[in-house]
Amino acid sequence: MKTIKMALIALVCLLASSGCTQDNTKTKAERQGWHLSMQSYTFHLFTVIESLEKTRELGIPFIEIYPGQRMGEGFGEAVFGYGLDGEQREKLKQEAAARDVTIISSGVWTAQKEEWNQIFALAKEMGLEFISAEPAREDWDVVEAMAKKYGIKVAVHNHPSEHSYWKPEVLLESISGRNTLLGACVDVGHYKRMGLDPIASMQQLDGKIIALHFKDIAPQGEEQNLEDVIWGKGILNVKVMMEELKRQNFKGYFTIEYEADWENNLPQIRQSVDYFNQVAEEIL
Repeated sequence: MKTIKMALIALVCLLASSGCTQDNTKTKAERQGWHLSMQSYTFHLFTVIESLEKTRELGIPFIEIYPGQRMGEGFGEAVFGYGLDGEQREKLKQEAAARDVTIISSGVWTAQKEEWNQIFALAKEMGLEFISAEPAREDWDVVEAMAKKYGIKVAVHNHPSEHSYWKPEVLLESISGRNTLLGACVDVGHYKRMGLDPIASMQQLDGKIIALHFKDIAPQGEEQNLEDVIWGKGILNVKVMMEELKRQNFKGYFTIEYEADWENNLPQIRQSVDYFNQVAEEIL
């Protein structure tokens, strides 16, 4: 009996040790439920396959693919979207898995009312967690119904145009009283480009943020055309934004959309990731 008891104690200790070791391989950000993801528009000069390879090179485990991007080698003239056939969709999943990259979302989708079912069906078949989108105001009944039907979240993006969901009030009015699958994809740079305070805007969306298009932007230039810069070197106060998301107990994706240095922005992205992890170590 004593031998069995000692063996059980040893097993519990081994399992506990294993769990601790595994947890210690994660960054503080990951343990907080914060995940870095790549928006493939960062690599829009390249194909989806090349974007997957660049994402692998960066060591980023997740990606959001934008509709209309050329698929690349092995896919002929195909572009990413619901027009991909079953074989192409399966091949795309295999190409991502071979690089240890998970496709967790796609977007930003804008669509005609009759297209939403095909968009959500694609998301379901590809195993996506959510889509980022900017639905027409009159399409919300359809979009909500599709989200519920397929169990896919909708993260509403804010392009810098007054015809979009450019300020939190517009989004909140649109989704008020609707299913909790509907929320925000906060583009912090676009808020600033529209003259809004990104931190105050995030505070208005407390509890509604599914993901972010995260970035920092240059301190000079025309407001709507401020160029992206390495995180921590611009005017958005990345650390305070992260502190606000910590306050909200946000768990989700910081999607990297680096809209500058298009031909080779991997060095800038690496520095941004290093800064993100440095800040996370400080504040979490």
